[in-house]
Amino acid sequence: MLYRFKSKDMGDVIMLEPNGRQVLEIIGKKPGPQGIILPEQMEAAIKALEAAIALEAANDEVDVNETAEGLGLHQRALPFLAMLRTNLKAGQQVVWGV
Repeated sequence: MLYRFKSKDMGDVIMLEPNGRQVLEIIGKKPGPQGIILPEQMEAAIKALEAAIALEAANDEVDVNETAEGLGLHQRALPFLAMLRTNLKAGQQVVWGV
């Protein structure tokens, strides 16, 4: 399964299911086939993702998924963070599965 995040002010952000699920869990959203992130939820979502990225960077242990895929959370979440920031400024929602 793929997660395709959509908004009016930016192109789609596509993630593989494990990565999309991880990002949604970090921002406090229930992973599922459909969902929405409202503009008023985006500031908290951005802060949660930034905190998770900082925690990963501070962690001295090598993440098994990072070595297997070659990418850390900071690289996988960067386009999604850009989408949230753009849509927060525009006052637009981000949806998936619709």
